[in-house]
Amino acid sequence: MSAIADVNIEAELTSQIVAVAATGGEIEIIGGGSKRFYGEPFEALPVDVSGNSGIIDYDPAELVITLRAGCKLGEVEALLAEHRQMFGFEPPCYGLDATIGGMVASGLAGPRRAFAGGIRDFVLGVKILDGHGQINQFGGRVIKNVAGFDVSRLMVGSLGTLGIILEVSIRVIPVYETELTLAFEHGSADQHIRWINELGSQPYPISASSWVAGRSLLRLSGSAQGVQQAADQLGGDPADFNWSELKEQTLDFFAGEQPLTRISLPPASPDRLGDLPQLIEWGGAQRWVCGEVDIPSLRNEAEGMGGSVCAFRRHDTDVPVFHPLSPAMLKLQRNLKSSFDPAGIFNPGRIYPSL
Repeated sequence: MSAIADVNIEAELTSQIVAVAATGGEIEIIGGGSKRFYGEPFEALPVDVSGNSGIIDYDPAELVITLRAGCKLGEVEALLAEHRQMFGFEPPCYGLDATIGGMVASGLAGPRRAFAGGIRDFVLGVKILDGHGQINQFGGRVIKNVAGFDVSRLMVGSLGTLGIILEVSIRVIPVYETELTLAFEHGSADQHIRWINELGSQPYPISASSWVAGRSLLRLSGSAQGVQQAADQLGGDPADFNWSELKEQTLDFFAGEQPLTRISLPPASPDRLGDLPQLIEWGGAQRWVCGEVDIPSLRNEAEGMGGSVCAFRRHDTDVPVFHPLSPAMLKLQRNLKSSFDPAGIFNPGRIYPSL
């Protein structure tokens, strides 16, 4: 079916976890390492899970692929492309060694996320190795939920703190017949935010949007006839823009050594960043700021608008990466951690202290 290596190292990983748990140790789960920057730094025994690779099941007619978590994301996307299919949430790789497990554990998605859904909307089932040294399968062929939670979705964004992801079943979608990017001049961030949210209430085949330096970009995806009809109605100028460069953060905006901050807000929230260099995507719901910012003040303001702030890259080590949780949410997260990883051996402190 593919050139993707078929190697099952579940037994080896299980032995490692049982041994570490018995000695009271801690481990860092490492796949391709492409998203190792994401989260709090910590010291633990590295355990390489990238060798657990292979396609378990893929029938293009079913629009579902089941694969081991060590499969390279780029290789899987190439396999899907051969059948004119893709991951609807447009996941970033951030490097050639990115794996499927890292894709799920990080929960990161690309420009299409606001219009097609996130990883949680596409994950159907997972197999994990927990802190008890037991292999459990959730969703898919075996349904085994804990305390009413959809455990498969719990793994999305968990950053390896709940267990080692061994296998994933993911829904895929057909590649669109055609895509077209249009450019519009909107001098201010607020102008773009109002405009893109007005468009959201109309039946245009929008699959991505962005704004930076006074220029709005809109991607249309669908049938050739539908895309052309929408373009005629919207106006704008056809633009040669590589959305993959936005997804992979290789645009000039992301270059350099300045701190990069991600702000998540309700889409129609007004701009409060003034003259700071920013890039807006996801219809206004995700905003990137490149430069020095007062993270505590920004978090207070974002929280007041129902949002959150992530110190995504290159911030000082004393700045917490993720937005602080309320006491009730922190207690819930700790209870989940205790259920899956009672000895606290998996990626300790990667998201929050004690998680």
